[in-house]
Amino acid sequence: MTIERDAQPLLKTTPLSIAGIPAILWGEPSSRLILAVHGNHSSKEDDVIVRLARAAVARGEQVLSFDLPAHGERKGKEAVCHVRQAVPELQAILHHAQERSAHVSLFACSMGAYFSLLAFSKAKFERCLFLSPVVDMARLIDNMMGWFGVSVERLQQEQSIPLPIGETLFWDYYRHVKDNPVLAWPSATAILYGSADELCERECIDDFCQRFAAALTVLDQAPHYFNTPGQLAFFEQWLARSLPSIKGPGQ
Repeated sequence: MTIERDAQPLLKTTPLSIAGIPAILWGEPSSRLILAVHGNHSSKEDDVIVRLARAAVARGEQVLSFDLPAHGERKGKEAVCHVRQAVPELQAILHHAQERSAHVSLFACSMGAYFSLLAFSKAKFERCLFLSPVVDMARLIDNMMGWFGVSVERLQQEQSIPLPIGETLFWDYYRHVKDNPVLAWPSATAILYGSADELCERECIDDFCQRFAAALTVLDQAPHYFNTPGQLAFFEQWLARSLPSIKGPGQ
């Protein structure tokens, strides 16, 4: 299978099923592979992943992307994308990636970055690239509860509360997030963040960067979801700078 976007050269893609999870391998076999984790309301063929694959394949690397629960090919087959399901799945995908390639890096976007922080807290990637990462899910859920006047007591009593924005709050998800803060992140990381990000506050990003020595690039006035031609062009420029420069410990 091949994919062409925006009159760009065709990318070789190989559909896979990893432990029943739909996945795509981008590019020719390589000793270097980037594991790509998409964000909420997205899929393994997200536009930013296609752009990542173009940049990586041009450098002789492969990209492995997959659908999170209730996303992509799994939409309609599963009700929700729960952190308790996502984390072990990410770990299974990483095991598959490590069997394929000796040198594995990570790209993650939005919610996918948060899942990665939990799933890979003991893994050491050659490099990690985060786009608009949610680095503090507890803070985000607390904010959403505040926006819509939902108390902790009400959420515990009702267990799940649909919100007008199309999201649903779940008590067990909230408790899991509260009980499992991000305490360790051993891999060298570069972050691209929009100054107008409406989901992850700048102070959360700054705190993460300070604790884990992450390199931060901020695009002025960009929202959480990079989608305009200018924002995506800046993303590609950031990839070009970050892909060769971010190395893991000992590299």
